[in-house]
Amino acid sequence: MKTVLSGIQPSGKLTLGNYIGAIKNFVALQHEYKCNFMVVDLHAITVPQDPAALTEQSEAVAALYIAAGIDPSKANVYLQSHVMQHAQLGWLLTTLTSMGELERMTQFKDKSAGKDSVGAGLFVYPALMAADILLYNADLVPVGEDQKQHLELTRDLAGRFNHRFGDYFTLPEPYIPEVGARIMSLDDAANKMSKSNPNPGSYIALLDTPDEIRKKISRATTDSGREVKFDPANKPEVSNLITIYSQCAGLSIAEVEQRYEGQMYGPFKKDLAEVVVSVLDPLQQRYRDIRESGELRSILRQGAERASEVADKTLKEVQRLMGFVVL
Repeated sequence: MKTVLSGIQPSGKLTLGNYIGAIKNFVALQHEYKCNFMVVDLHAITVPQDPAALTEQSEAVAALYIAAGIDPSKANVYLQSHVMQHAQLGWLLTTLTSMGELERMTQFKDKSAGKDSVGAGLFVYPALMAADILLYNADLVPVGEDQKQHLELTRDLAGRFNHRFGDYFTLPEPYIPEVGARIMSLDDAANKMSKSNPNPGSYIALLDTPDEIRKKISRATTDSGREVKFDPANKPEVSNLITIYSQCAGLSIAEVEQRYEGQMYGPFKKDLAEVVVSVLDPLQQRYRDIRESGELRSILRQGAERASEVADKTLKEVQRLMGFVVL
C-alpha cells in the first residue's frame, strides 16, 4: 500500500478552496493509501502568529479534517509539532540544501516581498517540508500548483541523500487532480482563493454562515456577457464559479453548462449559493459536534503516536547512514 502525506497550515480560516482543492481529495485518498494528514503548525510560525489564535486554528483545522470525512481510524490526523522527528530531520536536510536552491523558491520571494525583516525560518522551511514528506517515504503528495517547486526540491534532496549516503529515500510524486485543484478568488479569478486575502469577500470560509455564503456569491465578480459557459481564457470569473458548482454538486462541467443554457448569471449564482450551503451546512454541524465532544485532543494524540512510530525508524536510519551514533 502506497503512502500519502499532506498538510495545511493553521493560519487564517480554511476556505472552500482548501476543501475542494485539498481536503475533499484527502477524504478520497484515505480509502486507497496509507495516509498522514497533518496540521503543519511548525510551518505556520515562519511568520508571526498570535499564540492563542495558533492554538485555536490548529484545533479548528484538525476538526475540519474530520468533519469533512477523514476517518482517524484510516488516516493519521495529527499536529506536525507533536512528532518531533519532523524538526530533527528538517535540520539534517537543511545541511544538504544550498542557499541558491532556497533563494529560487518563488513562495519565499512572494512572502518576503516588501518586508523590512524576514525570519530565517521562512527561508529554510522548504527543507522542513521535504522532511515532512521523506520522514514517511511518501509515494504521493497532494499539492497545489504553487507547491510543485517545493516538491521538486524534495525530490532533489532525496536523490542527493541517496547518492551520498546510500539508496534510502523514496522519490515522491505529486498528486494533482485534473479538475478542482485550484479554486480562484471570488473577486479576481487571476488569483487563487486564499485565507490570507485581506478581503473576506474574496473567499468562502468553511465556517461561514449560510447568509454570509449567499451574500459573497451574489457579489462574486462575473465576466461581461450573460452566458453561463466554461471558458477559462475568455470567461475566467464565471468558469471559476462553474468549477465550484461542479465540485460541490457532483456534476460535470458540461452538465452545469447544460443546466443553465439560455439563463443569465443571476439564477446561476443564486443556485450556486444553495449548492455550496448544502455541502457546508452538514460539515459545520459535524465540526461543532467534534469540538463540543472533547475527543479531538485524544484523536490528535493517537494520530501522533502512530506517525511517530514510523518517523522514529526513519530518523534513526537516516542518522545511522549519515554517521551519527544511534543508541
